Parts: sequence; C-alpha cells; structure tokens
Amino acid sequence: MSRARRRITRWASATVLLAGAAASCAVPLGNAITAYTALQAQASVGGPVAEGGSSADIPPRMLTAYKNAVQRVGRLVPRCRGMRWPVLAAIAKIESNHAVGRSITAGGDIRPKIYGVLLNGSGQGGNTTAFPDTDHGRWDGTATGERAVGPFQFLPSTWETFGRDANGDATADPHNADDAALGAAVYLCGNGRDLTQQRQLQAAILEYNHSRTYVADVLGWIGQYTRAADDPGLNGVSGTVRTVLEAALSQRGVPYSWGGGNASGPSYGICCSPSGRTGATISGFDCSGLTTYAYARAGIRLPRTAAAQAGVGRRIPARLGIAALEPGDLVFFAHTPGRDASIHHVGIYTGGGRMINAARPGTTVRLDPVSAMSGYAGGARLL
Repeated sequence: MSRARRRITRWASATVLLAGAAASCAVPLGNAITAYTALQAQASVGGPVAEGGSSADIPPRMLTAYKNAVQRVGRLVPRCRGMRWPVLAAIAKIESNHAVGRSITAGGDIRPKIYGVLLNGSGQGGNTTAFPDTDHGRWDGTATGERAVGPFQFLPSTWETFGRDANGDATADPHNADDAALGAAVYLCGNGRDLTQQRQLQAAILEYNHSRTYVADVLGWIGQYTRAADDPGLNGVSGTVRTVLEAALSQRGVPYSWGGGNASGPSYGICCSPSGRTGATISGFDCSGLTTYAYARAGIRLPRTAAAQAGVGRRIPARLGIAALEPGDLVFFAHTPGRDASIHHVGIYTGGGRMINAARPGTTVRLDPVSAMSGYAGGARLL
C-alpha cells in the first residue's frame, strides 16, 4: 500500500514528524494533505501562535471565511454532518495563526502570501524528506520543490484535488481566505463524515495531519472556540453587571455540588439532594452557591438559598415574561409560581433568553435557555 503525503507546518516547536500513513476510505489514497513538520517560533507566517481561544483573536475577515465555508460545504458534500466554524478555526490557528499580521482584502485575498518551508530535505524547519514540485510554482512560488501554502497550509498537489472557488472569481486560490476555508471543510468532510461524532472528528483531523499530538492540539482549540461561540455577547454591558456575568461565566464546566459554593468560589457540598445525590464529595456549586459567588465579585452579599435571594432587590413579576429581564438579573423557578416560599432554583440572566445555570446533580455550570427549567417565577434586579 502506498503512503500518503502529509502536511507541513506546526508552530513554536522543533519536533518533527514526517509520518506517512494510509489514508482512510473517506478520501482517495494519496490526497492527504502534507507532511507534519514542527517549525521554530520565527516561522514563515511571522512568529509563534498567539495565545487566545475566543473569536476576538481571529481577524474578522478570517472568521467570516470560516462561517461562510460552513454554510457552503453542505452543497459540496451533502452527507457531511457537524462542520462548525470552531473546527476550521482550530486548524487555521495552528497552521497560520489565522493569517494574523497579513492584510486580507474584502474579497479574501491574503497578502503577503503564506508559504511554508521548501520541502527539499534540507533540514530547514525540520524537514528531511524532499517533495518534488507539482505546480511549477503556481501556488508555492517555486519550481524547485514543494511547500505548503495559504492559511490552511495545503500542499499544491492536495489543493489540486480539494481546492474550491468560494468567492466567485472563477479561481480556487489557496491564498484566498474563502477558498482555503472551503477547501479545508471539503477535505475534513471526506465522503460524508459526521463530525458530531468524536471518533469521526478525530479521524478527520488525523487524516489532515497524521500526528496524535496534532489531533490533541486541534481538539483543544476546537473546545476553546466552541466555548467562545457559545458566549453571550457582553457588548454594551459594563460596570457591576459585567463583573457579575464574567464571574459566573468563568465557572462554566465546574461540577454541580448540592450545597456547594460560596462567596469565595467552589466548595464541597453536603449530603444529600432531594434526589439522593450527595455533594459532599464534589467541589463545585449549586444554583444559589453560584449566584452568591458571582455577586460577591461585585461586592454584593446574597443570602444562601434561592428562596431567600428572591427577597433581595426589585422583584420582576413572572407575569411580565422574560422580556422584562435584563442581563445580570436573578431568575427564579418555583414549585408553585406566585408563591415565593416555593422557589427552589435560581440562575443569572445573560440576555437573549439565556441564563448561567447550575442546574442539577450530574451537570456542570453552563448556559441554558431560561425555558430549560420549569416553573418560571420571575426575577430580581439588584444592579
């Protein structure tokens, strides 16, 4: 069985892995992207990958390209499922740091162009295997060998198969943000992967670059960008409201613990919840523990239980609906709406019909629709 070519480019490391591996059945053999070579910190794209993990560290024009590719790829690979912009962003983060430092035209052209090292076996950037020229320098600027190109670092030979024209100029150009993003989406989708399935997502990334370390890094960035994509917009939110929301959002992923959480942060809870689940062995938050912590960051002391918290601030009646809520408001739920003594749950409203919520045993702090909980009992405005 022949060995597939793999990808070049990796940031901020000198580790080298030129790992040829047979391509899976989803993509024709020989069309895998390139050899995987770790580049030094001063790489051809202008330096090491910056820290980040939110859409704020992606140039807006690149983020638009990722999102447009997600919208288009279904027409090209109808059986593909689960393509999301965080998947493309994670790949481009590692490959080119989203072309940061380049100019990107309205049409998506990236200048100066992004070139990887020449794969001539010279040892530069860690490459030890020569790749013969396939494009006569059309895309990689040299006819003396091969080098990866563009924000997704395609080899010209791979681009020949997977390149797509996404911006309507009749040319599939790996140096164009829209074309490159769509080409990467088509490649990752294969013949119709379901990228909502972790094993298929890992297989797609592994085929893009045959390195387990690479896969782990990409999955890490996907996680960060997925959380960023789920962030409520805090534009226009400032002062103590922003302090409260940022404090609560910072605890996403922390386990639910019955009786857990206080003004200082997560803590071990107590035994036992009405469902019989203990919090005594779990460090985390219950619903009112989370609100106590978040408001304490703004210097506001709340009573410990949800029912008691309903007596603080200006009450917002349930009959007004959630449209009456504003970011930072407490949101209450009761066994018998209209009777505050039966309130059993509280969250923090973020806007857009969502709240930061420590819902129940077995879950973590997360963003939920207000409608995810039954018995809406209005809110309270403290800020």
